[in-house]
Amino acid sequence: MASLYLGRLKPEERQQLVQKLYGMQHGSCFICEQPIDLQVQKNTIDIDHVVPLTLGGKDDQSNFALTHDSCNRSKQASNLEVARILHRFKRLKDDLETEDRSPNLGDLLQQAGGGDQRLGFKLMNEALTYSFGEIGDNTLRTVPVYQDALSGFRFFFANLPIQYLAHDDHINPRSIGPNISKLVEEFYQKRPQLHVPLAWIKSAEGRSAIHVFDGQHKAAAQIMLGARELPVRVFIDPDPDTLITTNTNAGTTLKQVAFDKSVQRHLGSSLYQDRIERFRKETGRPEGDLSFSERDLVSHFKGQSREIKRYILDAVRNAVTSDSSNKLRDFIDFGGRGKESPLSYSSVEKTFYSFFVYQEVLETPINYRAEEGENPRLVESAQILRLMNLIADLLYVDRFDPEIGTDKIESKLQKGEAIKHDHLRAFRMSKEEILYNWLQYVGQVARNYFITLGRPDPKDRLFQIPFPDQVWGNIQKFIDNLLALPLWVNTDFSETIFGGKQVTGFWRAVFETGRTPQGMQVLAKPINLIEMIN
Repeated sequence: MASLYLGRLKPEERQQLVQKLYGMQHGSCFICEQPIDLQVQKNTIDIDHVVPLTLGGKDDQSNFALTHDSCNRSKQASNLEVARILHRFKRLKDDLETEDRSPNLGDLLQQAGGGDQRLGFKLMNEALTYSFGEIGDNTLRTVPVYQDALSGFRFFFANLPIQYLAHDDHINPRSIGPNISKLVEEFYQKRPQLHVPLAWIKSAEGRSAIHVFDGQHKAAAQIMLGARELPVRVFIDPDPDTLITTNTNAGTTLKQVAFDKSVQRHLGSSLYQDRIERFRKETGRPEGDLSFSERDLVSHFKGQSREIKRYILDAVRNAVTSDSSNKLRDFIDFGGRGKESPLSYSSVEKTFYSFFVYQEVLETPINYRAEEGENPRLVESAQILRLMNLIADLLYVDRFDPEIGTDKIESKLQKGEAIKHDHLRAFRMSKEEILYNWLQYVGQVARNYFITLGRPDPKDRLFQIPFPDQVWGNIQKFIDNLLALPLWVNTDFSETIFGGKQVTGFWRAVFETGRTPQGMQVLAKPINLIEMIN
């Protein structure tokens, strides 16, 4: 809503107001908190209401702030105080990009001066006594200890300073998502949320950090708004396996806040490691012993065979996805709704991991031939990673432009807009129904090598067999020749075969016959794998 107050000001009066706000803000933009130069930036600064008029803000000097024009136009909230808080979060997010991750509760706690103390306490019968002596508050507080009727876990409620809170990234590996802006606005409007964070402590030493494992978004929003204490429900010595399973189910089967697939795989990998540790303890094996098989785990945890199998496969997928050397990661949208990346994580699961991860449990020991570099699961992970890096180098790195992204590419072509060929090729070849077909050919190229040598067909265990250099050379030649096909950069096809989503069978027909199922000529001739590796 336009300001009547500002509209009535004469040029010299407006300049006086600018000078006044500039002094009050110590020469900085209200939103980004970076310096303003009144001479250099005189044509690119704004005066705006801190609290919007639509939300009851006053139209006078007490409610004005000075901002960079660009900051005000791109702000994430109409209230400038909220916009400033969200800009700080964006700055933190940008800083963490060098570590290839997004912020979590631990980062916000650290930024706010929290997360650095352990709570001293005494647990007696049905009460817990504690104090905050480390931060100068020596008052002894006693709260009742309850027992959860269903889980049997003991717990207490307390209002705890942020210095004693810690983020548990083992149980909850999720980063803080973009919806944090909505929570910040809700709390800013003094609307309390119903759910309190859940945390746990160990009682053995009488001193423990408060490990928050659920409710991190609500906790983060309050901390971003300056909260120094949070109400928390704290479990005492809970079973960590139960908490991991609970948190996983909350984001998957129960769909409370859906975890993206990559987070689910990370949690599954954690559960796999926990099951290995439990198996060792329950069978009297020494720490570090891995002389048992995946099948042994499935047999031991009766009634959980489906879950154990999923955890095993999650560990393989997570090892590849989270590897710091994985170049393909930069081109994967892990949230599933973005327009900047050519691949979705869901597509990666349905292709790379579906085709190349052996889907059954192994009978060989988990550490089988690990020292010789021939462990089936380790070889599998390493070779899938190598394939991803090869494809990233040939198709995406310095070719796909995230600034252009994937939004309405074919529509732009139809309107006459020019798209770089490298970008267009990467975009089209990344479509799930297309990727699904040509990645199977990659597997066939590798499989044919072993068959022509007279060796048995590796079938589903293909990537568990070390590939000689010849196989990698054949794969690269195939991909190079596939990239050279003219259909990927043919702009006329934007109105036909690329004009809408096709099914996998459509593209299978194109590659196998050179024509669409309707008879339209697309390729000069069908794909010939022998020719494409020569």
